[in-house]
Amino acid sequence: MTDQIYNFFTTDMIYMWLTIGVLPFWVILFFFPQSRICKIFVTSVFPIIVFVAVDSYLLFELYHNKFDFLYAFNLYLNLDELTNIMADKNYLILFWVHFLAINLFCGCWIVRDYQKTSMSKFLAFFPLLLTYFIGPIGLFFYWILRIFYSKKIDLYE
Repeated sequence: MTDQIYNFFTTDMIYMWLTIGVLPFWVILFFFPQSRICKIFVTSVFPIIVFVAVDSYLLFELYHNKFDFLYAFNLYLNLDELTNIMADKNYLILFWVHFLAINLFCGCWIVRDYQKTSMSKFLAFFPLLLTYFIGPIGLFFYWILRIFYSKKIDLYE
């Protein structure tokens, strides 16, 4: 039984489930941001727990496959080292989980912030969509939109 589960959760399968599995969270953020489902499942700690579980499994896999974690710090040295480290699919998927988690976190922050400032969800839709695809650019566009909406600049809020 555990062998079947272990054989099912390959790196490619985890990638597919993560990529498809994050979509319902974003659909809820886009279309049902004020629903109870959004508050319970999306803007709560629930998605983080899912990402932590996947990260823990992948770290276990890396450890089980004798990955040199000290060598992984070479990714900060230059682009060639980053490319070499990303050749390992398990390590690459760790970065994919990181990307999905951070973008979802930023999307949740945008939703909570525009609700707090009583901004229309239609105004925030485009920055939210950009945040889904390219994270920081969507967050920047939301910040610019928020400046014009609230008529003040807050660099620390």
